[in-house]
Amino acid sequence: MPKIDVNKVAEILKKNQLDPALMRKVIEEMNIAVQPDPSEEEKPPPVKKQFVFIVSDPEGKMPSDDFVGWVLQIPESESPATALDRVHRAAYDFNATKKGQLLPATTMGDIMESVPAKQFKESEVWVKTKVPVLMLKSNNELPSDDLKVEKGKRLDEPDDDESAEF
Repeated sequence: MPKIDVNKVAEILKKNQLDPALMRKVIEEMNIAVQPDPSEEEKPPPVKKQFVFIVSDPEGKMPSDDFVGWVLQIPESESPATALDRVHRAAYDFNATKKGQLLPATTMGDIMESVPAKQFKESEVWVKTKVPVLMLKSNNELPSDDLKVEKGKRLDEPDDDESAEF
């Protein structure tokens, strides 16, 4: 719906020779309607965030095995190295609450699953996956050995000479 200025409406009403008392009443009501609501405060601009992946490696095996972890977001202006401290701060704050004293979060899995989003938000960390996800390792190269792609064939279909070996 198009917006129109209150002064423009007043000019249109004057042109159509509306009763001055009625015109004044209509314009006053329109001015009241256009006033910003005092309860609506201006919100600060949204915080830009970046993704961080925390890997669960309790036995210190990092490049040899598959791991699970959680995806988080932190403010874009902050260092990713602060993500773990932010998670710990949220967990300490949660454990200080009544619910946290009854069921304290002691492991990373407990923290991610049971600490409410409010606690994380206060520490400026946003959990994107409450359940752990699998981390896959890659050597950052596209494998090209023995990969033959022929037009019209699927990659998982065996060649005629390969099926004879079985």
